[in-house]
Amino acid sequence: MAQMIQGIPVVLHEKVQSGVDDFNQPVFMDSEITVENVLVAPSSSQEIADALEVYGAKATYTLAIPKGDTNVWKDNIVEFFGDKWHVIGIPVKGIDDLIPLGWNTKVTVERHE
Repeated sequence: MAQMIQGIPVVLHEKVQSGVDDFNQPVFMDSEITVENVLVAPSSSQEIADALEVYGAKATYTLAIPKGDTNVWKDNIVEFFGDKWHVIGIPVKGIDDLIPLGWNTKVTVERHE
């Protein structure tokens, strides 16, 4: 049976610690990871208002991340629709068995300049 809802691939730019500098501070490198089947939807007016009030950021899209994904989304950059977006806030994750379909984590993004 064909899947009724299908997401798009997005590129997650995950920051990975690659060492420390001369002052013993962490040094990070950018690791590009393509995540398949991510649902992308415009953020609701309530999500926009909440993000602006709590984080001072204008939420643009809300992403639904597939179940089983173990990538770090918090404060990273995501690419889709030919643009770059910054993850704001923390990912909200639900209990797999209590959520129907194939997605259980929600992240909100703003336009990245």
